[in-house]
Amino acid sequence: MTIRETLQERNMSVYRLAKVSALPYATVNDICSGKAQLEKCSAETVYRIARALDVSMEELLAPCFHKRSSFENFKSAVCHRVRELGDIGFIMDTLESGDIRTYYKRKWYPESLYLLAMLDYISRENDVPLDSGYDDLRRCRLEKPVYPAGLLAVAAAEKSSAALEEAARAAIPEFMRFNIVESEVRNVV
Repeated sequence: MTIRETLQERNMSVYRLAKVSALPYATVNDICSGKAQLEKCSAETVYRIARALDVSMEELLAPCFHKRSSFENFKSAVCHRVRELGDIGFIMDTLESGDIRTYYKRKWYPESLYLLAMLDYISRENDVPLDSGYDDLRRCRLEKPVYPAGLLAVAAAEKSSAALEEAARAAIPEFMRFNIVESEVRNVV
């Protein structure tokens, strides 16, 4: 959770955080506005802010180190996880990790919904009941369809949307529910 989100959750202003942490307002404001990077601050500054927000330094710094890779790389990594862990192992690992909810809270909606779609698809393929803990997310849908990058390149080269339309018709239903066009998740190299 970012500092801004933590402040909102605690109903605390930047000014109040500066007072409670005994740091200059300008410093705290620069950090909260993104002008200064928290991970570049001194340990004392991070400590004071963490203490004022009643979180650990690790919790405070964690968002600084969550780097988002491309969606294509993410999809590939998920498919490789399915292959490495096997279907049941993937289901168990995904449910235990809580990654679906974590990505959603970070507002990484395509990643969250892709992982949930994969979980639902693998569950259906193995006759495993769906985890009801994600029913709220199952009602979500991306605004615009998300197509594989290779398919977008084909459509652009052909100057036609026929390939996109055909891919949408052939897509796995669990993915299409979220407006993600995906038809092949098993053939990864």
